[in-house]
Amino acid sequence: MNTNEGRLNLKEREDIVTPWSSVGWLTYRRTYSRPLADGSWEDWVDTVDRCVTAATRLPVPITEEDSFYLREVMLKLKGTVAGRFLWQLGTTTVEKLGLASLMNCSFAVVDNWKTFTWTFDSLMLGSGVGYNIQREYVYKLSPVLETFEPAVRDDQAGADFIVPDTREGWTKLLEYVLRSAYDPTAKQGLRYSTQLIRGKGAPIRGFGGTASGPEDLVKGIENICKIIELRKGKQLRPIDCLDIMNILGQVVVAGNVRRSAQIAIGDADDLQFLRAKNWGAGNIPSWRQMSNNSVVCNDFSVLPDEIWNGYDGSGEPYGLINLKLSQSIGRTGETKYKDPEVRGYNPCAEQSLAPWETCCLAEIFLPNIESKEELFKVASVLYKVCKGALLLPCHQKETEAIVHKNLRMGIGITGYLESTEDQKSWLADVYEQLRELDKRYSKEHNISRSIKLATIKPSGTLSLLPGVTPGCHPAYAKYMIRRIRIAADHSLVQTCRDAGYDVEYQNGDRNTVVVSFPFRHKDEAVLARDMTAIDQLEVVRRLQREWSDNAVSCTVYYRLEELPEIREYLKKHYNKNFKTLSFLLHSGHGFDQAPLEEIDEATYNELVSRTTLITNSTSVDFEGSDECSSGACPIK
Repeated sequence: MNTNEGRLNLKEREDIVTPWSSVGWLTYRRTYSRPLADGSWEDWVDTVDRCVTAATRLPVPITEEDSFYLREVMLKLKGTVAGRFLWQLGTTTVEKLGLASLMNCSFAVVDNWKTFTWTFDSLMLGSGVGYNIQREYVYKLSPVLETFEPAVRDDQAGADFIVPDTREGWTKLLEYVLRSAYDPTAKQGLRYSTQLIRGKGAPIRGFGGTASGPEDLVKGIENICKIIELRKGKQLRPIDCLDIMNILGQVVVAGNVRRSAQIAIGDADDLQFLRAKNWGAGNIPSWRQMSNNSVVCNDFSVLPDEIWNGYDGSGEPYGLINLKLSQSIGRTGETKYKDPEVRGYNPCAEQSLAPWETCCLAEIFLPNIESKEELFKVASVLYKVCKGALLLPCHQKETEAIVHKNLRMGIGITGYLESTEDQKSWLADVYEQLRELDKRYSKEHNISRSIKLATIKPSGTLSLLPGVTPGCHPAYAKYMIRRIRIAADHSLVQTCRDAGYDVEYQNGDRNTVVVSFPFRHKDEAVLARDMTAIDQLEVVRRLQREWSDNAVSCTVYYRLEELPEIREYLKKHYNKNFKTLSFLLHSGHGFDQAPLEEIDEATYNELVSRTTLITNSTSVDFEGSDECSSGACPIK
C-alpha cells in the first residue's frame, strides 16, 4: 500500500537525533518498516509519522498537541506504541480488521469447539493466543459423535469444498471438520480440494511473509482428525485439546514469517498435561513445542511435587498462574481494581484476560526518562493511543464485546534493571496519576474506564531500539557481541561489510551469513551473573506492587542448587504477591556463533573503532530477535 497518503502536516524536527543502539536501526528496519509508493522503504521518521497520523483518526483520536508530542517521544525513544502498531497502524489492514490487526495477543477458554476456529483465525492474524484447558472447561465439550469420519483431501472434480486461499478459507475447512465431530447434521467424510492454495514460497500481501503451500494444512487437518477419531463416543481430554491447538500453531508457522505464540494453561494435577513436554521420555509429538505450558496454582501449599519434575532439566519447567490473585487485585494489595472475569493470560503471561479478550500494549524506555513529570506525560500520550485503538470494531464479535467492555491495556516499562533508583521510584506515583487520568478521560469521552492500565512485558525487539535491558530482565553482559543471521545473497551483507562489521558464513550453511555487532549496556545495568533467582523474584514482586496491575512477565533463571531456596521463598510469598511466574534452568550456550557472547571492554572498544553505526540503508530484511525474550511471540 502507499503509506505516504493522507499524512498529517507534521512539523519537521531535524534537530531530533534518535539514540539508536548498535543494532537499533537495523532491528527497526527489519521488523517494522513498510514499503512506500516509490518503491523505497520507510525510515523511522516515516513510520512514526504514519502511526501518529493514524492515532489522530482513531474512534477517540488524540489531539493535534498530543500528536506532536507523541512524535517527539517516539523519535527520541522515550516510549513507543506497540510493535504491532508500528507495523500495522495507518494501513488498510486496520481498516478491514480493526482490533484484530493491532492487538498483540489474545485468550480463550476451551469449552466449545468454536474456540479452535477462533484460535486458528487469531494465529493467522499474527496474534499470540493463550488458552485454558482445565478439566472444568474441557469437559463441557460434548462427546465426539460415533459417526465421525475424517475429512479427506480430494483435488479432483468431486470435492465437496474447494478451500479458498485465504485466512477465512482455511478457518472454514477447520470448521467443517469440527462440525462433523459435534453436529449430527454435518456431512461426514468431507472431501476437500486445495487446488486454489498458492504454492510454497509465494508472497503473502498484507501481513507479509511467504505461503507455506497446501501440504502443511493438509497434514495438520489429518493429524487433528486422527486425534478426534480416537475419541469417538467420548469427550476430548485436555491433552487432546493441547495437541489440536499445537497442531494449529504448527500449520500457521510453517513457511511464514509469523511465529505461533501459545500458552496452554492446565490443572496442576493433570499428569498427562504435566508430562506433555517430557522430551526425555520419547514418543512426544513434535508439535508440542508450539506452546509454553503453565498450571493454575492459586495456593502454593497444594502444588503437587510432580510439577517440579521438569525443573531438573529432563523436561520444560511449567509456569505458575495464580488466577485467584489475578481476579481479586490490580497491583498487590489493591482490591478496588478486581478483575473477576479473568480466566487466563496471553502467551508471555503479562496480561490477564477474559475469554475472547485481546491485549493492547505500549512501551516506555525508563532509562531515557528524565523526570517523574516526563514519565507521566509519556505514559499519558501512550494511554490515549491505546484507549482510542481499543474502541475499534473487530470482525470477531465476541472479541469486540469484551474488549469494548474492559478497555484493558498494558503500558509497559522496559530497561528497568539499568534505570536509576530515582527513575524506579517514580513508578508508583505515576500509576496513581494514570488512574486519575483514566477517570477524567473516560468521563470526558463518555466511554468505560479501563479495567487495567499497566504491565511489564518481556520486550525483546523494542528494547533493542535504544539498547536497554528487556523488560525487568538483567543484562546478559555489559559488553557483548550480538550476532544476527542474514541471507548470504542479501544486499545488506555488503552494507555490513562496508561498515566494518565481521561477516562469516553460518557453520555448515553457505546460504546464510552471521554478522557480529559490538553492543554494550549502561554502567547502571544489572548483570545476569550478579543476580540469584531470589533476586529476580524480588524484582517481580516489587513491580507487581508498584506498577503492574496486570502481571509481570519475567523468566526467572535458576541453577539446580537454588531449587530448595526457591520453593521455600514461594511457600512464603507466592499466594499474595505473584500472579504469574515462569522459570528456565541456567545453561551455557555450548555452540559457536552464539547470538550473544560476552567480551571485555578493550575488545568492545576495538570493534567499535573499526565499525560505523548503520542508521540508514535502502533494503533490510534479516532474522533478528523476537518481540518476546523467550522467542515465542510473533515477530509482527
